[in-house]
Amino acid sequence: MSVSDSSLPDELRAGAEALGLQLTESQHTQLLDFLALLQKWNRVYNLTAVRDPREMLTHHLLDSLAAVPPLQRHLQARDLAQPGRAPQLLDVGSGGGLPGVVFAICCPQLQVRCVDTVAKKAAFLQQAAATLRLPNLRGLHARVETLSGPFDVVSSRAFASLADFTGWSRAALAPQGVWLAMKGRQPDDEIAQLPPEVQVFHVEQLQVPGLQAERCIVWLRPTGS
Repeated sequence: MSVSDSSLPDELRAGAEALGLQLTESQHTQLLDFLALLQKWNRVYNLTAVRDPREMLTHHLLDSLAAVPPLQRHLQARDLAQPGRAPQLLDVGSGGGLPGVVFAICCPQLQVRCVDTVAKKAAFLQQAAATLRLPNLRGLHARVETLSGPFDVVSSRAFASLADFTGWSRAALAPQGVWLAMKGRQPDDEIAQLPPEVQVFHVEQLQVPGLQAERCIVWLRPTGS
C-alpha cells in the first residue's frame, strides 16, 4: 500500500467489526494484500472499473465481506463439514475474485473454486491463491456449464439474471445445495422469471459499511430439495 492509502487498514478493520466479523490478524493482512494485488493487476488486466483504492475497499472488499456472515451461518446450520470432505463452493463469473477470494480468506474450512470465461481473470485468481497462500482457493478458466459438482454452494455477485445463473450452474450444484446470488436492490422481475424448478427461499438484506446503496443476497434452491 502507498502512503496515501495508510488509512485503509483501519477502515477495513472498522468495516469488518461493523459486520460482526471476527477476523484474525492473518486474515486482515490477507484481505489487504488481496486489495493491493487487485489494484496492481487491474492496471494491466482491467479486472474492475473501480480504480481508487478507497472505492475498491468499500465497493468490492466490504461489499463482499457483507456476505460472509450469512454464508457462515448457512454452513454452520447445514453442518456441511463431513469426515474427509470439506464443504465446496463455486463462485461463478468471479472476475477479480469477488466474492470468491474473500470467502476463501474468511472461511478457511471452505474449498473455493472461482470460475471465469476470461483467461486473464482466471490467471489472476490462480496468482491470488499462490500469493496469498490460500490452499483452499483455485481459479478455473472454463464456462460454468461445463463444470460438474457437487458444490454445496454456488455463488455469484452482480453476474447474470437469476434464471441464467441458476440454469447455467444447475449441473454443478449438489443435491441439497443452494445458490447464493449477490444483488443490488431486490430483483423482483428476475425472481418472477425463474422457472418452476427453482425457488427463492430467502432474500437477505445487507448493510455494507461506507456504502449508501441497496444490497441483498437472494438465496435459491431446486424445488423440492
